[in-house]
Amino acid sequence: MSIRTNPPLHVVGFLATRRGDPDRGPQVSLRATDAAERLLADGDLVYLSGPRRQELAVLRIDDAVPRGGVVLRDIAGVAVSEIVRLHKR
Repeated sequence: MSIRTNPPLHVVGFLATRRGDPDRGPQVSLRATDAAERLLADGDLVYLSGPRRQELAVLRIDDAVPRGGVVLRDIAGVAVSEIVRLHKR
């Protein structure tokens, strides 16, 4: 995948869950237009490449996320305001 079809994304939010929460685990929320640009669909497994590590997560489509941004849940090693890339598994 070239840089033109996989531009970097800005982390605009982070959610952390606790033991016993009904929805847990690594998840990436992304706007539908950004997902379509990367040929990704809701529920796909994606690799999130951050500055310090790479993590496997489930993709969720959420149009409340700003264009060019992602909201992460339960992904360690990535902080808000960092730049990440998504790669289809």
